[in-house]
Amino acid sequence: MNPRHCILATAGHVDHGKSALVQALTGTDPDRLPEEKRRGITIELGFAHLDLPPRPETPGAPALSIGIVDVPGHVDFVRNMVTGVGSIDAALLVVAADGGWMPQTEEHLQILLYLGISRAVIALSRVDLAGPDRAAETESEIRRQILGTPLVDAPLVRTSVLTGSGVDELKIRLRDVLEHSAPQADIGKPRLPVDRTFQLRGTGIIVTGTLTGGRLERGQTIAVAPGGGLGRVRALQSHHRDVGAVDPGMRAAINLPDFALAEFAPSNPNSVSRGSVITLPQLARPADVLDVHLFRSPRLRPAASTTDIHPLKHGTRVRIHHGTANVPARILLLDAGDLEAGNAAIARLRLEAPLPAFLGDRFIVRDWPEEHTLAGGIVLDPDAAARRFRTPAQRAFLEHRAADPLDPLRAIQSLLQRDRIVPRDGLLDQSPFSENRIIAAVENLFKRGMLIRAADCIVEAAFWGELFETAAGAIDDFHNRQPEQPGLPLTGLRSLLRNRAFRPAVMDALLDGLTRNGFTRTGTAIRRANHRMALPPDLREAGDRVRAALLAHPHEPPTRKALAPDSASRQALEFLIRNGEVVPLGADLLLAAEAFHGMTESIVLHLRNHGRATVSELRQALGTTRRVMVPLLEHLDHSVTLREGDHRVLRPAVGNQ
Repeated sequence: MNPRHCILATAGHVDHGKSALVQALTGTDPDRLPEEKRRGITIELGFAHLDLPPRPETPGAPALSIGIVDVPGHVDFVRNMVTGVGSIDAALLVVAADGGWMPQTEEHLQILLYLGISRAVIALSRVDLAGPDRAAETESEIRRQILGTPLVDAPLVRTSVLTGSGVDELKIRLRDVLEHSAPQADIGKPRLPVDRTFQLRGTGIIVTGTLTGGRLERGQTIAVAPGGGLGRVRALQSHHRDVGAVDPGMRAAINLPDFALAEFAPSNPNSVSRGSVITLPQLARPADVLDVHLFRSPRLRPAASTTDIHPLKHGTRVRIHHGTANVPARILLLDAGDLEAGNAAIARLRLEAPLPAFLGDRFIVRDWPEEHTLAGGIVLDPDAAARRFRTPAQRAFLEHRAADPLDPLRAIQSLLQRDRIVPRDGLLDQSPFSENRIIAAVENLFKRGMLIRAADCIVEAAFWGELFETAAGAIDDFHNRQPEQPGLPLTGLRSLLRNRAFRPAVMDALLDGLTRNGFTRTGTAIRRANHRMALPPDLREAGDRVRAALLAHPHEPPTRKALAPDSASRQALEFLIRNGEVVPLGADLLLAAEAFHGMTESIVLHLRNHGRATVSELRQALGTTRRVMVPLLEHLDHSVTLREGDHRVLRPAVGNQ
């Protein structure tokens, strides 16, 4: 059985023994820099690996392959600590028995809570130096400090790296916690925030990080965000072993031959540095404006904190830690007033460098000098630049999402309520939801009657109803204003609805919906199916005169000029022609439709009886003149009769009827 991959990060105050404990657990010293050796403190992130077999009582369970990120605990390097804990499954919170709860213990705990880390093991280190009484006192202090947090029931293990006591028990507790943590999901959206870059002679650029969201494979085309450069994965390693692919929850080292180190080529889009994200090309969409939900720990209140943390004010310049990136930004609060400890608020981040964020991503807010951690947050709109922040629509959108950013139904509903029409292509690409979950959510909302699937878009059901009523009303209004027309021109309907930001495919879907519900398309117009063209009131009298004149002499009608001597009569005549009540047989000859059809039937009957006939014979049979008969026969020659010299015969299809 393949092992289950997990990521564990240390946390705790400087000089409380985090790195020593990692070495005791794994045999690897995570401190790799000469300065770290010289100063005896962790400055940069360190990495180690621990394999834990399944417990004897559960032989069918998978082994655990744990990547350990050791973080610095010194106040000057909290920014590096935040970089290491962004994609972890659990934390190893280390508190020295002889030191107790310290400022960075508290700040690290707050960072873990802001990032949503709810699983941890607490190691009480250096118990050999503290003695049993002091160790018991520190243990009680720790339990008091974690009251009211998700870590309240975290197992606590007393350890000493000098004697080795507690190390084996610590492994057991780590296995217990990690076995019960949800495995990192493969949603088909791989992202690897880069936490380390270097160059090997003959190999090229190497980047390392913790993979989330999906698989990366050797030979795959990837993009580096925010630069946007494309390249391929030449080789992959995990814990110093060559692999063909890496899965979510694994530490990975990636050889990227098509890229350069940003420190040597900062303006090159194919440059990479700590803070870059390795992902798929379609996901590399950085933004410099994010709308977010901010929250400040109640532990920052003066009674709970040893540090005086001021309210977070509108317009404050801060540093945003997202993944492994550290970006300057200004905070714009949606509502007036300051954000106090223990409170939450919707805000906009105006970033001074773009970030490729997803809906639901967590981040840390630290002050500009990087002395204090101020707040945490969750991304609500990763593509907020196109929206005005304080519009009612955007406010409702953000408030809806803030209630549960990780609910795909809510994510789609909020989009529909704000945008009304949403393209299906790329729907929620920048989200923690797989394609299957997105499709299932769309289907759920469709079955509940909350959305309509229209061509390549989904449309809010209520809005679709409004569109239908608007279109139907426009068609009816056109019928009332211009009853002589066959219907509302489609160009007019498109123009009316243009301000709804339609895609052509959505308009076509709306037209299809109308034609299934009592409307008919007639050429380039659309009408009510029961609409019958009629003359407008001011032309009805003229129309009646034209009809009467034609019916008074059906086989010898007046000339066009005599029939329509004025503007009203001419307009009425044109309508009667369009409506099929009058049949034009030439520039000057018009027949009432009733007369035309009657004369046509008489000609057909005569030719069936006689086989053939001349113009003169047909004129005499119908009792009309050559002025009428010649244009009439020339008209019928296209569909009813055939000319053979001076005679007319029926077309075969007509003669056989």
